Amino acid sequence: MSEARLIGDLAALGIAHEVVEHEAVFTVEESEGLHAAIPGAHTKNLFLKDASGAYWLVTVPHDLRVDLKALAAALEAKKFSFAKAEDLLALLGLTPGSVTPLAAINDAAGKVRVVLDGRLAGAGRVNIHPLRNTATLGLSGADLLRALGHWGHPAQVITVPERAADPA
Repeated sequence: MSEARLIGDLAALGIAHEVVEHEAVFTVEESEGLHAAIPGAHTKNLFLKDASGAYWLVTVPHDLRVDLKALAAALEAKKFSFAKAEDLLALLGLTPGSVTPLAAINDAAGKVRVVLDGRLAGAGRVNIHPLRNTATLGLSGADLLRALGHWGHPAQVITVPERAADPA
């Protein structure tokens, strides 16, 4: 699905949003330079596959170190591993570095389960990619949930478990 369709859907739903253009960023570390210039909660996205073959798209605060074992337990899923780039392209039409919960618009078959960290669900502004990594789209957490529901992907909102810090 195109970004134009995405923006059109947000407009049709009456969802206020702002798009900020920038250089391509592929990692959370690369995007940290944008944080001062773009207000709101910044995110990272994990595209996961569990041992039963189910796919999950998990969106968390950018600085959260996710405990995948505890996350699987919290979601009653089997062991998580990172899904392959080919699966990301086939299921969500994205390439690595561009992962966003907004890609649910591309999953008409409903093969990907969307999880949103509760800290983002209640945020006044959540910053995510608009299907590409050369821009950041900001919208409220409530509006993100509304858009996901509209596209048939009601997000599961949980407090995503954090991995303990490595001992020094």
